[in-house]
Amino acid sequence: MEQELIHLKINNIPVTAKKGTKIIEAAKSIGIDIPHLCYHPDQRVKARCRLCSVQVTGKRKLLASCSTEVWEGMEVFTDTQIVRDTQVGILQLIMADHDGDCLTCSKNGHCELQSLCTRFNILKSNLPDVSMHREAVNTNPSLVRNPSKCIKCGRCIRACKDVQGIEALTFANRSDKIIVTTPYNLSMEKTDCTLCGQCSLVCPTGAIVEKDDTQAVLDALQDPEKHVIVQTAPSIRVSIGDAFGLKPGEIKTGQMVTALKMMGFNKVFDTNFGADLTIMEEGAELMDRLKNGGVLPMFTSCSPGWINFIEKHYPELLPHLSSAKSPMSMFGAIAKTYYAKATGIPLDRIFTVSIMPCTAKKFEAARPEMGRDGHQDVDVVLTTRELTKLIKYVGLNFNNLPESEFDSPLGTGSGAGAIFGASGGVMEAALRTVYEKMTGHEAQPLDFTDVRGLADTKEATIDIGGTPIKVAVVNTLLSARKMMERVKSGECDYTFIEVMACPGGCIGGGGQPIGTTNAVRRERIKAIYEIDKDLPIRKSHENPDIIKLYKDFLGEPLGEKAHQLLHTHYHRVHKLYEFD
Repeated sequence: MEQELIHLKINNIPVTAKKGTKIIEAAKSIGIDIPHLCYHPDQRVKARCRLCSVQVTGKRKLLASCSTEVWEGMEVFTDTQIVRDTQVGILQLIMADHDGDCLTCSKNGHCELQSLCTRFNILKSNLPDVSMHREAVNTNPSLVRNPSKCIKCGRCIRACKDVQGIEALTFANRSDKIIVTTPYNLSMEKTDCTLCGQCSLVCPTGAIVEKDDTQAVLDALQDPEKHVIVQTAPSIRVSIGDAFGLKPGEIKTGQMVTALKMMGFNKVFDTNFGADLTIMEEGAELMDRLKNGGVLPMFTSCSPGWINFIEKHYPELLPHLSSAKSPMSMFGAIAKTYYAKATGIPLDRIFTVSIMPCTAKKFEAARPEMGRDGHQDVDVVLTTRELTKLIKYVGLNFNNLPESEFDSPLGTGSGAGAIFGASGGVMEAALRTVYEKMTGHEAQPLDFTDVRGLADTKEATIDIGGTPIKVAVVNTLLSARKMMERVKSGECDYTFIEVMACPGGCIGGGGQPIGTTNAVRRERIKAIYEIDKDLPIRKSHENPDIIKLYKDFLGEPLGEKAHQLLHTHYHRVHKLYEFD
């Protein structure tokens, strides 16, 4: 049944929209950007800030365009004097209770409040300053919360509760005393928070941001005693262009590699290599569990937000978790062992940097399990946003850079490694290898499309040599919680479950460029699969550098050396307000 169409006028321009469309969305369809702060296209309506107020013929009061649906014959005006005066007044009120030291704010130049004040030519509030200085909370490796920058829009709360099902952030107090805080005002890592960073991705100001580690990288690059190498996650190449005004999903692999080399990195490697290595180990682990009656279903272990979640919320299910490290951590372990040995560079001189789409990766890199002999496998993790800062700091014209190739020997990655960047990619990459290892034949077709896409939960049954393998893919921690409850109750008979903490997987990670929405995620997913299709090697076990690594150094998947370097263990994490 076709949806009913509504005919209206916005600023005297005829508009046709589907029934149920909000005014703000109808205006956007004809190129009118109604100012807003609490509104987010992927969140349910809040109508808190009222900055999106518009005048509607026949209505005495202004209406919030984010919450008001269009109706037949409606006449909307977005720029009358009363509308403009109201919007300026709201911005003045917000600024009167806001730490306006923009130059020291990490969101300077990317702040929605700052942009709106520029748009309305508000240089400072004309109202008395009633802001209260509150110290920033900087107690974990991933996220910094600055209450002085908070405008109480509620976006972070909705991301945490509605998308992730965590509720680590909430409103407290009433009226003009209302604040956004954590339970018992604890630091985030001591609550249910998994440090996934989805709150930082939707925050319009600098109230929640990733911990900035760019200076540590700049210092290392300037140190002549350091051999600085960098790895880049598969999703970065399809997201970094957003920060430089390119269309969402544009593939900028070559320009990204050139930028990193021009910054002074000694070697630029591809995390796809680590992803292929992960498939070798995780795939072997799955086959071992199938053959020897191991704990099933087996859960993937690549997403650090998901690891933090299961450690805090479902520790009884930890035996289901693959012991394989993530691609980032596997790469780091190989860089500090195999690469160091092959190049003859002393371990103390090797400084490893990872460019990741994820704020929780900073926490992962700092875990004591991710290193040995007093050395962490990964020294610094930068998000996509931090890489953007570095590129701009160095003064590179990113869009006009020539293309370069990744360095060897850790720069070769397959298409299977590339699709790790999208939800379902780890599952599909594993199935390509497991199918061939178990049957001796290549899967036909090679693409397992049933596990692709943005759906919260995807299921498929794959016949592997007469053995039906039932798999599931979930993304977002809210979906993970539902799946874990099914596993606990024995309601599902899956063999293998992929879990990604963030919507759409890594392409929607908490460290991706500001402005990441579901529409943007879809374009990045398309690009990831284009990369896969265009690569000459599309299966992890056919990566020649991976084959050489096992032959010269590791031995075999799940072997003694591989287990020592590429596998780990996880444990229950108690929260401060948890009582047994």
